[in-house]
Amino acid sequence: MESDSHPPSASSHASDWFANFVGTVIALMTLTLPLLTIAHYSPSQGATWQSPPYPIQGLTNNQP
Repeated sequence: MESDSHPPSASSHASDWFANFVGTVIALMTLTLPLLTIAHYSPSQGATWQSPPYPIQGLTNNQP
């Protein structure tokens, strides 16, 4: 069975390489930029949780 397709030319191979390179750069930016943005805008020291100055009533409290 004969195929009508021709083997890829040298310019087609070069454009495939360029497309793969651009896709890899976009993928890396998609993975790293959100992490860098979160790291940049998050506080340098983690905020510690402080208990409220009033007592918290439990969920099992049966008061009306």
